[in-house]
Amino acid sequence: MKDPFVLAGKEYRSRLIVGTGKYKDFAETKRAIEASGAEIVTVAVRRVNITDPAKENLLDYLDPKIYTILPNTAGCYTADDAVRTCRLARAAGVGNMVKLEVIGDEKTLFPDIPATLEAAKILVKEGFIVLPYVHDDPVTCKKLEEIGCAAVMPLAAPIGSGLGIRNPYNLRIILENSRVPVIVDAGVGTASDAAVAMEMGCDAVLMNTAIAGAKDPILMAEAMKLAVEAGRKAFLAGRIPKKLYATASSPLTGLIE
Repeated sequence: MKDPFVLAGKEYRSRLIVGTGKYKDFAETKRAIEASGAEIVTVAVRRVNITDPAKENLLDYLDPKIYTILPNTAGCYTADDAVRTCRLARAAGVGNMVKLEVIGDEKTLFPDIPATLEAAKILVKEGFIVLPYVHDDPVTCKKLEEIGCAAVMPLAAPIGSGLGIRNPYNLRIILENSRVPVIVDAGVGTASDAAVAMEMGCDAVLMNTAIAGAKDPILMAEAMKLAVEAGRKAFLAGRIPKKLYATASSPLTGLIE
């Protein structure tokens, strides 16, 4: 079935985007990513080395010719820091597609929306392909789309919480009104959470902790791959409507008397 995920004009087979933090080492990171089938891999520039070739570098394990490396601004608390981090990644030759995170609160890791909007405007003007991490807020998502972001990335729940989709109703509104890809980011805990996001019609799912924090990260990576694929197929197939009462599976005509 040909059903590519199109992001910034490029086609991908996989709709699962994975992170690279919290693994025991780069070798395990590579194995998990291979098991996930992901083609887009996000990297926290401030936490994982992809800019200094003199030190152990994640790019020694992940071939940029095979994977799209998506630098992110995790750990940035101001628009200036986020913009500076994106410029650093681009100067290092990683590319110009970036995941924009501007954190507003250390406890919840919720995004700072005014700072995110400010940074997005600057980065779009500078030619970056911007994928912003935001609340599940339809108004903010629409503003970011109008600024020129290539996708919107509403959280399902707080980063690393594993709570799954807490507000499917806001997510539905975002999906109905968006003209750019909607990528669920943060809060996925297990395979069923990923499947639900895809069944709703989300274009992709991004996760890190759900895989890296599992007892068996490699097996969980494979489970997430299958869940995303199953959820997408279920969305395309079209589920039956929910009903309060039973409906007979077999036809009532031609009954034997």
